[in-house]
Amino acid sequence: MSKRIGLLTGGGDCPGLNPAIRGAVIQAMELGYECWGLEEGWKGLIEGNARKLALEDVEGIVGQGGTILGTSRTNPFKKEKGVEKALASMKSLNLYSLIAMGGEDTLGVAQRLYAEHQVKVVGVPKTMDNDLSATDYTFGFDTATSVAVDAAERLIDTGKSHRRVMVLEVMGREAGWVALFTGIASGADYIAIPEKPFDEAEMIEQIKTAYARKKHALVVVSEALKFSKPASNGAAVPDKDDFGHTLLKAQGTGDTLAEMIEKGTGIETRASVIGHIQRGGKPTLFDRILATRVGVKAAQMTHAGQFGRMAAMKGSEITDASLKEAAGTLKKVSADWIYMAQTLSMKREIVSR
Repeated sequence: MSKRIGLLTGGGDCPGLNPAIRGAVIQAMELGYECWGLEEGWKGLIEGNARKLALEDVEGIVGQGGTILGTSRTNPFKKEKGVEKALASMKSLNLYSLIAMGGEDTLGVAQRLYAEHQVKVVGVPKTMDNDLSATDYTFGFDTATSVAVDAAERLIDTGKSHRRVMVLEVMGREAGWVALFTGIASGADYIAIPEKPFDEAEMIEQIKTAYARKKHALVVVSEALKFSKPASNGAAVPDKDDFGHTLLKAQGTGDTLAEMIEKGTGIETRASVIGHIQRGGKPTLFDRILATRVGVKAAQMTHAGQFGRMAAMKGSEITDASLKEAAGTLKKVSADWIYMAQTLSMKREIVSR
């Protein structure tokens, strides 16, 4: 009888999950394993909700967005007897091991199950935020940022037409990679990210300079930008998910910046939030290939008994890294990237020469 591997996708969806599932399943089958898909992430393991995956289930999904397995932000360690139920499901489903596809939270659960309960698990790095340590890139990021760049360029067109300042708020949680790459690639005049202390006066000055030169300007801001003071003293306590993350859906970061800009410059300013549009749609070529490679690698690592580890991209190579390293610390935007963004957006000295 073939050994069974359980596969799950946890956390937020993103383009590339289906190619990763496809790569892992086809490689696992070639190595003699039977694959079972757990529905809706760790929730499926807690509830024992799984189905056998056949070749016809995965062979045509390489270009599909989302995940055929469904997903959730369920944390077994935050549910009553969640871990006990998950372990019982491993036994009742006769699962030899798990392949967990996700970001910091999903792989953090995988690490704890491995370290505390000796669950045989291999990780696959997924997040459109690109904030997972131990890997240079995560699939989902290239697609999400490409969509955001398209949105930014459309805002530039309408900003030119109406002589406005346009503000684009993008996703990215606590890291600014999506905003950074979107801003650089679209030629934004100001990029606001959590890793750089926000300076309202600096932003206003840069927008004034850019607008004086070309009669329009673009600002790209990360949803989790930290302001020096709250918008109002009576703000409600924000909701949090199972992993303790603040739900950013109602923060209104883009609108706040637009109000600051219009007040500080006197220029008509509009804000747009791209939101979950970034998550859906067909994965780009880069994400299809990266997701496939790490999916295949995860199946190979399972066969080799490399548990408690994650497939990872280092340079152009697909290698492996410990789950502890991957989920231990968020990968934030580094100083050299911040300097590049500032250099490209702060054009005042160049103009005055």
